[in-house]
Amino acid sequence: MELLLKRHTTTPLSTISDLYIDGVFHCYILEDTDRWLRSEMTLTTLYKIKIRGATAIPTGRYKVVISYSNRFRRYLPLLVDVPAFEGIRIHPGNVPANTDGCLLPGTQIGKRDDMVMASLKAFQILMIRLTSVEKKEEIWITVTSK
Repeated sequence: MELLLKRHTTTPLSTISDLYIDGVFHCYILEDTDRWLRSEMTLTTLYKIKIRGATAIPTGRYKVVISYSNRFRRYLPLLVDVPAFEGIRIHPGNVPANTDGCLLPGTQIGKRDDMVMASLKAFQILMIRLTSVEKKEEIWITVTSK
């Protein structure tokens, strides 16, 4: 399964993206602010630019696995080997304070660009899609910026 995250709206607090599953739009994603990090940058450069808890992950391609999160006490999608980041999950949340680097799905963008709505609903539908294929095929996400 191929996921594509296309970033399109960046504010000082957040980034809004479109998430596609195998080429079909699925939902919106809220992340921290895009500081134009790329996975091919050196770790030294990434750490110089990154602001902990306030920076979107680098663009690039990452494997996604479903694993148990001790923090959330449930199984969640995890992006593997994100340079200069760890524990990047996809989970419900509506505002930048909920992200901490993670990806928050929503069915619609809020009245302001720094939030997504109906995150739990979007997450539940996404989890059904991901868990239905995770034992049969690998899941990958490609993150792009405009």
